[in-house]
Amino acid sequence: MPQTNCVSCGQVYEFAADAFAKSVLCPHCGAENTVLSGRDQAVRIPKFQAPAKREAVDSPVAATVNRIVDNIEKVIVGKRNEIILTMMAYCSEGHVLLEDVPGVAKTMLARAIAGSIGCTFKRIQCTPDLLPNDITGNSIFNPKTTEFEFRPGPIFAQIVLTDEINRATPRAQAALLEAMAERKVTSDGNNYELFPPFFLIATQNPIDHEGTFPLPEAQLDRFLVRLSLGYPQLEHEVSMLQRLQVMHPIETLETVATAEDILACQRAVREVYVDPKVNRYIVQLMHATREHYDIVLGGSPRASMALLRCSQAFAAIHGYNFVLPDDIKQIAPYVLGHRIILRPESRLRKKTVEGVLKEILDTVSVPTIAAGQFAR
Repeated sequence: MPQTNCVSCGQVYEFAADAFAKSVLCPHCGAENTVLSGRDQAVRIPKFQAPAKREAVDSPVAATVNRIVDNIEKVIVGKRNEIILTMMAYCSEGHVLLEDVPGVAKTMLARAIAGSIGCTFKRIQCTPDLLPNDITGNSIFNPKTTEFEFRPGPIFAQIVLTDEINRATPRAQAALLEAMAERKVTSDGNNYELFPPFFLIATQNPIDHEGTFPLPEAQLDRFLVRLSLGYPQLEHEVSMLQRLQVMHPIETLETVATAEDILACQRAVREVYVDPKVNRYIVQLMHATREHYDIVLGGSPRASMALLRCSQAFAAIHGYNFVLPDDIKQIAPYVLGHRIILRPESRLRKKTVEGVLKEILDTVSVPTIAAGQFAR
């Protein structure tokens, strides 16, 4: 007999062969399910219900992030969603990879974030002759004390911009791994803690391949989200030119938040409630990426944790204190897009990561959550 998973409890149960496209009651929890007929019975479309309505709460995350986003929009015009996703990664204690063509304000976005938050800011301009010590720092001999003294490199800042990261050699790129994962730097056998809240924004140009070193999958996985700004709309570009006529807005940008505000947001994000059904939904999405025919490398447990933390931050930024599956669907392409590798034959059939992810999000069973169930 054919089998399916309950959209409510996730348990596997059998059903009659003539029950396709009909309502079936789960024998475990009694929930009503609709199963789809077809060749692949692993593809299930649940009976969708109206999404639960949420009431905004008094969240320090929403107030702080909205203040920062409004300030950044004085410099970056028409990219509010991308700015919110960047702040989502910051509040999730992760890092961002901005990948786009030259001249679309990737570097300017990083500078605007640093200018809006009262944190120390350093910039690393990556070139093929960049050495790891140029990033982490060097031990310099002091003739007065006859001892070696450690001189910190530009990685010792709260917000670090790594510009054109794919122009650095793999050896220099690897110097960032420990800082990104553990918030510390090891030099000459000594460990040096980085200043919280540490946030690394890397940019790269996917068009130019000469003199570049593509990031390996292990380092791509260290980035919480990957974003693309894209070209501005016509009216937004006209507004941008008008603002630049006298001086650049970045020169007059005011500080509207402090490092303590960001740390408070990061602590508040961890308190956002996630129901066990939503946790199961995240894991089911990860397993679907690992079992999909077109995908040779699916999401890892680190991807599950990244999707969980980002969904908490996304809900908190919009003023909610619990996560819904809709939040996960909206952010999944940005969190999982750079962690999935398609089969070569699938790419030849014009398959894309975005298209495969949309297919997975449309077919994995969404848990049924009643309105007001998570009111706390």
